[in-house]
Amino acid sequence: MRRLVTTLLLLSMGASWAEPACPPPEGVALQVLGSGGPIADDARASTAYVVWADGRSRALIDMGSGSFVRFGEARVDFTELDFVGLSHFHTDHAADFVALLKSGNFAGRERPLPLAGPSGNRRFPGLHDFLAASIDPETGAYRYLGGYLDGSGGLPRLVPTEVAGDADATEDLLGNSESTIAVYAQRVPHGIVPALGFRVEVEGRSIVFSSDQNGSDPAFIDFAKHASLLVVHMVIPEGAGERAKQLHAEPSRIGEVAAAAGAERLLLSHFMARSLRDLDGNVQRVADSYDGDILLAEDLGCYPIP
Repeated sequence: MRRLVTTLLLLSMGASWAEPACPPPEGVALQVLGSGGPIADDARASTAYVVWADGRSRALIDMGSGSFVRFGEARVDFTELDFVGLSHFHTDHAADFVALLKSGNFAGRERPLPLAGPSGNRRFPGLHDFLAASIDPETGAYRYLGGYLDGSGGLPRLVPTEVAGDADATEDLLGNSESTIAVYAQRVPHGIVPALGFRVEVEGRSIVFSSDQNGSDPAFIDFAKHASLLVVHMVIPEGAGERAKQLHAEPSRIGEVAAAAGAERLLLSHFMARSLRDLDGNVQRVADSYDGDILLAEDLGCYPIP
């Protein structure tokens, strides 16, 4: 009964469990810049998250369509970022990244910016091809931003890491930098789409991002072990069709993954109309397996990591 009461309380309070604004002056917090999906029917920006530490914006995970506006509203500082991760190249995860680069042109950043994304396949580009198609100085769609590839024109140089399917998930992507945060990447199953989950560790806390995935790979459970906060995308409702389940995890599977990983808290995000339609029921399906705190993401919601 206590677990049910806690779940119902979270459902009724929604994002009010989050602090009213980020960043807190001390400690670590996650801010959701976009909690929605790819369809313009939910009054939410698409996926994007920023990790704050001691008042500074340290890591950005995804930059989906619409999140550019939220980035500005949250007053994230482009010059402070130690890392940007792009989980995959669907528009609701990467479409506003180039817009962010244009905005960053005016930020006065000088130091290089580490960036990671997946390698590609026949149907989807890898990170290097995505950057070339977007900002190659000779052939890119936005070639006037080509200085990000070599640091010319007064632009800070991107330092891209393309994560292959067999990459070592225990390797710190920032291990060769002076950053005080650590970032790890794990390939996750998202149908035919090459995709990454990320783990950000800072000041003894760990925030794990599931990205879009169907929850079928036990390696992700090991990757997410004992996360201080596990961010999982609840895109589909329980009982969705087989095609949807190839791409995304049902609520019941989300609960099983969070429980097996031993996550301290769970933040559900990347909602679509189909998963919002019976939100209470879908969250209860998660809670049937997972007995930790369940939080519901909202755009600009701020979630301190205790």
